Amino acid sequence: MVQIRKLREEDVESLSELAKDCFSVPWSAKAFAALVEDEKSLYLVAEAEGRVVGCCGVVNSWGDGDIDIVMVQESMRGQGIAYAMLLELLKQGPAMGIENFTLEVRVSNAPAIHVYEKLGFVKTREMRRWYR
Repeated sequence: MVQIRKLREEDVESLSELAKDCFSVPWSAKAFAALVEDEKSLYLVAEAEGRVVGCCGVVNSWGDGDIDIVMVQESMRGQGIAYAMLLELLKQGPAMGIENFTLEVRVSNAPAIHVYEKLGFVKTREMRRWYR
């Protein structure tokens, strides 16, 4: 069973390692550590059997929530973890003043796009050569 909860300091190293597996330009442990106490941000982790297997987060900028990371351990993908994390993020965001949510996704990432569309996100523009 997967539990969704807020990011804690003890998650930082695990998330840093997970990011190395998920992204060509991964976030550092220092970057994750800075988010633990950031009052303008909300970062959630997915935990399964005592291990961190996913993370998503949003930064509140004057009522606009920029979802800047969504990642799930490769062996755990396809189980609805990203959907569950994002749904919780969308539920909790308004309490911190977020009125609108945005995110960016690589155009070739069809599984992620499918999850985002299920949550009600719509494509507003395409930025060519944005991702490496």
